[in-house]
Amino acid sequence: MVNKTLKAPDGRPSDVERIKEESDYLRGTLKESMLDQISSGISDDDNRLMKFHGSYLQDDRDLRNERQKQKLEPAYQFMLRVRTPGGVATPKQWLVMDDLAQKYGNGTLKLTTRQAFQMHGILKWNMKKTIQEIHASMLDTIAACGDVNRNVMCNPNPHQSEIHEEVYEWSKKLSDDLLPRTRAYHEIWLDEEKVAGTPDVEEAEPMYGPLYLPRKFKIGIAVPPSNDIDVYSQDLGYIAIVEDGKLIGFNVAIGGGMGMSHGDKQTYPQLAKVIGFCTPEQIYDVAEKVITIQRDYGNRSERKNARFKYTVDRLGLDNVKAELEERLGWSLAEAKPYHFDDNGDRYGWIKGINGRWHFTLFVEGGRIIDSDDYQLMTGLREIAKVHTGDFRLTANQNLVIANVTSQKKKKVNELIEQYGLTDGKKYSALRRSSMACVSLPTCGLAMAEAERYLPTLIDKIEAIVDENGLRDKEITIRMTGCPNGCARHALGEIGFIGKAPGKYNMYLGAAFDGSRLSKMYRENIGEEEILKELRVLLARYAKEREEGEHFGDFVIRAGVIKAVTDGTNFHD
Repeated sequence: MVNKTLKAPDGRPSDVERIKEESDYLRGTLKESMLDQISSGISDDDNRLMKFHGSYLQDDRDLRNERQKQKLEPAYQFMLRVRTPGGVATPKQWLVMDDLAQKYGNGTLKLTTRQAFQMHGILKWNMKKTIQEIHASMLDTIAACGDVNRNVMCNPNPHQSEIHEEVYEWSKKLSDDLLPRTRAYHEIWLDEEKVAGTPDVEEAEPMYGPLYLPRKFKIGIAVPPSNDIDVYSQDLGYIAIVEDGKLIGFNVAIGGGMGMSHGDKQTYPQLAKVIGFCTPEQIYDVAEKVITIQRDYGNRSERKNARFKYTVDRLGLDNVKAELEERLGWSLAEAKPYHFDDNGDRYGWIKGINGRWHFTLFVEGGRIIDSDDYQLMTGLREIAKVHTGDFRLTANQNLVIANVTSQKKKKVNELIEQYGLTDGKKYSALRRSSMACVSLPTCGLAMAEAERYLPTLIDKIEAIVDENGLRDKEITIRMTGCPNGCARHALGEIGFIGKAPGKYNMYLGAAFDGSRLSKMYRENIGEEEILKELRVLLARYAKEREEGEHFGDFVIRAGVIKAVTDGTNFHD
């Protein structure tokens, strides 16, 4: 169904569209490439397809120059992302991921900002074994990357109400039901035999079609009053509406996205806009039809303008809503009232209404690793061996040891204390509200450090925070090594986007609840200038803030910056 009054952009399809079209539904020559022992890498075409299988080919950029001097190929390795809807994993699955990180990865795990596991440093000849062991644990990497719907997020905290468990089940169903239907993944990695003949489109990909989507697509479900999954950053966001303790449905928001390109004002972060309400049973229908609108009208010529937010802006929000309702065959109801308090996590032990206990642990940068003075990975491994509940990865890169029985709580707490996992209490509220993307040395897009640098920068900002009596004041701070937005920098009250080695664009003024974007405050500045600016701003905030006023609100009220009402003036 295509509305002739709505049109996709004219223009020659990008090379990625050719690769998808020639791929035989994401097969390409991946199987042959992975068997090739001559190089530890794969061709660019196959690397594009590899994303649909949950992986990116990367190289260690710390070694790149030296290897070039020695006339060696780059130190190729694969990043592998594991799809975990709503961020929920069993203790057994945690132990499998830990074991694989040690055997085939770089000895660490990354908890991503989309509630997924990520492993780095996997060599080409270990990829198939790794994916097969992940599959044996009832997890997979299907569609964790690529031009398809990604891991569906949802509020992971089960302590507030039974609604969270219900919402998690909906997120899992959405994530599973919106997967690509091609059997390419199973044939390449799990040795499934390919059925003879070429299936027609309806059989192979009834929703996505042979070209899949113009770009990635992201869905998240929030449970007010917590906006911890940053629902407005999603292509499609669902906001749970609860009445008399029962989930009656979801408000529907469309057109969010964080990515942009430096110097290109045709690209910008944007918040999703609420367009109506649907019942729980209708969310799959809504998601499928929204995805097909993006499939039919998204920009397949210019990938920088291919996300759904640009499709919504180009076609018009009202036109997209009308097209959605025509495809549904019914109209969305009027949106219901709701409110958010924050977009962060609550740390420490909390007792849920079902009598189970939940411990939320701060994980700096989402990196699970052992160091000389902090045995985080070992501690969590030992907890997983005795834990009978589950683990929940938060959208802020933290971890909930969830559904701990009263009988098990003592043992789990002993292990938490033994391995010093409560040491996060000594951190400032600013650090506990921080988030950073992976960036260097593995991300090929990184222009500056993020995960490796933000903790050091916060060390120095904490001195300013302490001088002004703000140690316990939550201020969200986020850093990305490039403008793609993997750490949702545009929703940090203080945000940094890498511009060059040691240089960042500094942004201020996002809302504490994730409902307002930040705005550029200073361009292309280094650490000395960052600290100089924050020394003035944080001192003013300490002295001039009103009761209960958040930092992002203060800098707008004080005239430091003007509020961003949409994405178009984000750069100014």
